[in-house]
Amino acid sequence: MAVVSTHRDVAALTLTLVAEFDASVERVWQVWEDPRQLERWWGPPGWPATVEQHDFVVGGWCRYHMTGPEGEKSRGWWTFTAIDAPRRLEFDDGFADENGDPVTTMDSMHMAITLEDVGGTTRMTSVTTFTSAEQLEQLSEMGMEEGARQAMGQIDEVLAGA
Repeated sequence: MAVVSTHRDVAALTLTLVAEFDASVERVWQVWEDPRQLERWWGPPGWPATVEQHDFVVGGWCRYHMTGPEGEKSRGWWTFTAIDAPRRLEFDDGFADENGDPVTTMDSMHMAITLEDVGGTTRMTSVTTFTSAEQLEQLSEMGMEEGARQAMGQIDEVLAGA
């Protein structure tokens, strides 16, 4: 099923993606909680993720990189700010340098992931909040929305155990 809708709200500084999966809330939660499952879908096709650190606790860090088709690396980090298993996850999200440390020249974003049972399927709502309209526009121009759609489109395969 994957992504069923996206909505950019410049006034609210948010990007919302809604996806639906033919799996239980608990099963969908695992694609966030388990770093080996996370790296199977977090990067868009052609940019697989490698999770280097995944301390899945409030205050914990996730550090990862995505490797492009030419071997180039794009690094990122999360700091988990709220975890209410298996229904809600929040984290700050940003770019990292070659050492995996946060890049200070770009603001981080805040992501809130909500999982809910909808008639035996799971609806996952991802709301990314930006610090400014400029940041929202810059990341949109970098392909964030399409990359997120493509990445989430890979979750069905992970859920199927393929």
